[in-house]
Amino acid sequence: MRKNITFKSSLILLGLMLSLVSAQEEAKTPGMSSEEDKDLKVGEIAPSWALMYAPGKFEFLRNWSEEEGKRLRKMATQPNRHAVLLSFFATWCQPCMKELPLLEDVYQKYKDERIKFFLVDITEATRNNPGYGDMPKAGPFLKKKGVTMQILFDTRGTVMQRYNAQTLPRLFVMDGDRELTFLRRGFHDGEEEKFKNELSTEIERLLAELPEAKNGKK
Repeated sequence: MRKNITFKSSLILLGLMLSLVSAQEEAKTPGMSSEEDKDLKVGEIAPSWALMYAPGKFEFLRNWSEEEGKRLRKMATQPNRHAVLLSFFATWCQPCMKELPLLEDVYQKYKDERIKFFLVDITEATRNNPGYGDMPKAGPFLKKKGVTMQILFDTRGTVMQRYNAQTLPRLFVMDGDRELTFLRRGFHDGEEEKFKNELSTEIERLLAELPEAKNGKK
């Protein structure tokens, strides 16, 4: 009987250890309510956006990806559809700081391919919440960490709301037709290599499905 109890206790302990290894870490976005029914789903069209990346300079999702049957925003100079990876983060988000180096690894692997990597910073959008006023600005903060992906600044939190980024990090991948194909919320400790492999596999699939490039451009 004693041996049986010891065996069961060992199984429970093992289960707890395994759950800790693959624990999901998320940071709650201040000022946003938890409305999971508003979460975007695979197969849906990603909401469009225009976000600033430097004073007076904006990036548009429609420059790279647009619904099937519609034209890209700058067809004359950029006629080729791209896959797009979008990751929401903030400098106060500790799980984000664990995920960003993994994304940087994947970015370095595919930065010359037809996929755009964008980091959407919501630090400024949440700065007025109590306790968040002294958080570091994203640009210098990530530069020190060796993150080189393009940062877009959602200063008013408009895109954060459209994508329902109520917890961070929040990752969205879409094809050249703005259709969401891969979603991920939180950082999954212990699954770093699995995450990079799954993301790379999805990127490879999307790249293979893109239409042939026009005018010899990528």
